[in-house]
Amino acid sequence: MTAAKPKTRKKNLSHDIRERLIALLEDDAYGPGSALPSERELMAQFGVGRPVVREAMQHLQVMGLVEIRHGERAKVAEPSIGKMVEHFSGTMRHLLASSSANLEHLKVARFAFEKSMVQEAARMRTSSDLDRMRRIIEAQAGAMADKESFLSHDREFHRAIAAISGNPIYTALAEAMFGWLADFHADTVILPGREQLTIDEHLEILDAVEAKSEKRAAKAMHDHLTRANVLYHRTHLN
Repeated sequence: MTAAKPKTRKKNLSHDIRERLIALLEDDAYGPGSALPSERELMAQFGVGRPVVREAMQHLQVMGLVEIRHGERAKVAEPSIGKMVEHFSGTMRHLLASSSANLEHLKVARFAFEKSMVQEAARMRTSSDLDRMRRIIEAQAGAMADKESFLSHDREFHRAIAAISGNPIYTALAEAMFGWLADFHADTVILPGREQLTIDEHLEILDAVEAKSEKRAAKAMHDHLTRANVLYHRTHLN
C-alpha cells in the first residue's frame, strides 16, 4: 500500500506578496528613493486585499527595504549597512536576553573578530589612523569620571580599529557588537580603579599597531578582552 503523501503546506499569502514585492524592488525602474505603486495599484496587480499588501509592506519596512510615511507612497529605502544592522539588533538583543549561552557565543565571536581586525590594522595603519587612535585614548583618559563618556570613547576606539580596514561592514559590525554587549562591557570597565587599566590596555594595543606587529597586536587585544571576561564572571557570580 502506497503511503499517503503529506499535504503541502499552503504558503502564507502575505509572505508570497512580500517575495513578489522584493522582486519588484530589484527591477532597475525602482532605484533608491523611487516611489512604489500605490496600495490600490498593488492590490490590483497582485489580486489581493489591502490588509495583505499592508502586512507585506510593513515587513519590508522592518527589513529596511522601504520607507513608509503616512499619506505618501512607500519609497525604496537608501541602502545602508547601518540601517541593516539596526533592524537586526532588536532580534539579537532578544536572543541575548533569552539565553546566557547566546551571550557566551557572542563574546567568543567578538574575540575572534576584534583580534582579526587589530591584526589587519597593524598591517594597514597610516599615520593619520594612529593619530586618531591616540586622540581617542587621550579623550577617554580625560573622561574617567564620566561613565557614559568613557564608554563612548571606548566604543569609538574599537570602531576606529575596524575602520582602518576600509571595509564599512567591519565598522558596522564592530559598532553593533559593542552595542549588543553594552551592559556586559559597562560592568567590566567601570569597576572602581579599572578605568586606568582599560586606558593602559588601549595604549598597549596602539603601540603594537604602530609597530606593525600583528602578533603583538592580537595578543594585546586578546588580553584586553579576556581580562574583561574574567571581571564579568567575577562581578556577576560572586
